Amino acid sequence: MQTQDAVVLARRLALRDGISVETAIQKSLDQLIESRPHNNALEQAARADIRDQLTGMGPLQRLMDDPEIEEIWINGPGDVFIAEAGVSKKIDLRISEDQLKAIVERMLRPTGRRLDRSSPFVDASLEDGSRLHVVIPDITQSNWSINIRKFPNQIINLNDLVRTNAITSRQYSLLVGAILENKNILISGATQSGKTTLLCALLNEVPVTQRIISVEETFELKISKPDWVAMQTRQANLEGIGEVSLRRLIKEALRMRPNRLIVGEVREAESLDLLIALNSGLPGACTIHANSARDAVAKLCTLPLLAGQNISLDFVIPTVGKCIDLVAHCKLNSDGSRFISEILEVTWNELEKKIEFYEVES
Repeated sequence: MQTQDAVVLARRLALRDGISVETAIQKSLDQLIESRPHNNALEQAARADIRDQLTGMGPLQRLMDDPEIEEIWINGPGDVFIAEAGVSKKIDLRISEDQLKAIVERMLRPTGRRLDRSSPFVDASLEDGSRLHVVIPDITQSNWSINIRKFPNQIINLNDLVRTNAITSRQYSLLVGAILENKNILISGATQSGKTTLLCALLNEVPVTQRIISVEETFELKISKPDWVAMQTRQANLEGIGEVSLRRLIKEALRMRPNRLIVGEVREAESLDLLIALNSGLPGACTIHANSARDAVAKLCTLPLLAGQNISLDFVIPTVGKCIDLVAHCKLNSDGSRFISEILEVTWNELEKKIEFYEVES
């Protein structure tokens, strides 16, 4: 009897006989042991393997349990990659297509999100806080494409980033001051540069008397504040109804008496709703993908145009210049370390009708 046979047996026992998962694992393990020489180490390994495949993520479980691995992605049954400290590499692991489908189905079950031909993309938060993204054929050429972005479970503050040299003492003072002065902060950077980590650290400096409302595509933020409400988007159901977009969430957040509005990441037309909220005097923060702090502001000036033809640059540019106070740009070094490369102060020159930048830290 092979380990995979024991997994099948355990699953059948649990479903057919209605016994607990642990009992099913033990019974299948007893039969597995009977068919081979007894060895305590092999028994423990087989037990872990059966449990991972029955209730966990199968062969991916050990990767999920490894705290050094930041991200896992799969391009096909034999193409499994991981990132450690910002450095990616292919690993020697093969997962069959049927296994991958079963694992994804198990991960999506608690989220209520679906994946099928009519909805070939899915973005979901897993129970441990990791973010799952899946694309299936015929959007992909032949194989399922799976990404799992893991996030630290611990609460991170700015002092932690100083200790790891992600920010300097001077940057710490500037950022803490900006939070206490209720300034609007834009965090920019490339993928994996530490934008979300910095945003979480900033939010953990917010006074406990303030009410934070955050909106995200999927839950990623981890903060420790007594008055915090986190919301995430929702896909449409099979009938094509029930979708909840970021734009809708921002509008709902404004009805929830926020002292600070947070958008996990601005990508499209929701940037307009954020700017309108910030323009009303409500402090906030968000992240954005960009190559530099100046590029981030330029991008924020163009994204609102996606909201409709009646939105003009004559409105957007001065609104950005008046709303955004500070831009912190994050970078990823070749060795995997992350740091803030620049902090710019943003102002609106009313006389010359243009946005101006002042480098406050680099």
